[in-house]
Amino acid sequence: MDETTCRACVVYDQSLTSYDFGSSHPMNPVRVDLTISLAEQLGVLKQLSRVPAPDATEDDLETVHDPAMIEAVMAASADPSRIDAAFGLGSDDNPTFPHMHEAARHIVGASLEAARQVWTGQVDHAANISGGLHHAMPDRASGFCVYNDVAVAIRWLLDNGAKKVAYVDVDAHHGDGVEHVFRDDPRVLTISLHETGQMLFPGTGFPTDLGGPEALGSAVNVALPPGTSDAGWLRAFHAVVPALVREFAPDVLVTQQGCDSHRDDPLAHLALSVDGQRASYLALHDLAHEVASGRWVALGGGGYAVVDVVPRAWSHLLSVVSGSPLSLDLDTPTAWREEVRERLGVRAPLRMTDGRSPAYRDWSQGYDPDTWLDRAVQATRDAVFPCNGLDPHS
Repeated sequence: MDETTCRACVVYDQSLTSYDFGSSHPMNPVRVDLTISLAEQLGVLKQLSRVPAPDATEDDLETVHDPAMIEAVMAASADPSRIDAAFGLGSDDNPTFPHMHEAARHIVGASLEAARQVWTGQVDHAANISGGLHHAMPDRASGFCVYNDVAVAIRWLLDNGAKKVAYVDVDAHHGDGVEHVFRDDPRVLTISLHETGQMLFPGTGFPTDLGGPEALGSAVNVALPPGTSDAGWLRAFHAVVPALVREFAPDVLVTQQGCDSHRDDPLAHLALSVDGQRASYLALHDLAHEVASGRWVALGGGGYAVVDVVPRAWSHLLSVVSGSPLSLDLDTPTAWREEVRERLGVRAPLRMTDGRSPAYRDWSQGYDPDTWLDRAVQATRDAVFPCNGLDPHS
């Protein structure tokens, strides 16, 4: 990657960590805090301008969410004892908490600001690691996600002149909310690589889910077998994503980098390493420069190994966004490890690598129908490539 051409920012302020479902919930905002601390100590934040996050307005939220849903969130925010199952509020996944509406709209505002920074040309790349809340639906909260910051940011891009937006989601879970919002909009290509819905929430995202009748082929789903590791995941990614994004030729690339695909994540069953995840970030960076004049909005997402994985993965992500990728051959800073010990009473990882080589066999070298992975990839290619004018067997 060309380190000299990337103007980049991170949209972040400390109040973004107030999106907090409680200490027993898997989505602990300490993961964001520890990421920023690690990235700062590694010198990554010196390479990025830091932009404070504004609050999204109700008008912003209503570009995606039903007014009744927003009102329900506001009511539950004022009275956290309120349970409103019709809007997905008060469940184990989405418990209510004081000022929930304010915390959730602040994350939406951060992703909107990242989109603005990129689309107005102030930067080439912008990141919001607190964002990527891709499960939220227009009419309900879902899967730890109250408002869908991704969809609101994409809608803003379309409303402000973008003709086409490509969205690539590498979270272990299907990006169902974003896909749902744009399923009938041919201006948005949504691609999700995730553990198969046969095994994992939300139970959707199969190769035959191609989008609505007005936009067939605009939704792309790669449903991966549990246990897929770096080599298989990267093989699947490169067999599907670059060709479709190139053919689509978007004005801007929006990506969601949930790092719950890691082998240590407690909520999913994929087996990537930090090294493999970093390789995916590099590939997305290069794709943004190849097809979208470098315009790239990079968001966070899932990731529930909040000490061992998330800070390292997203520090690598921020470094790639900055245009100066961190070397894998680095120790984590002693001061950061001590911070983890003092705050959480656990040992932090010693290295920025898991010691894995993210090599993979390219699809052009042949397809093996005896493997679940290759059958899954070919099913996606067979379903969606012809809709986009591509040969699924080339």
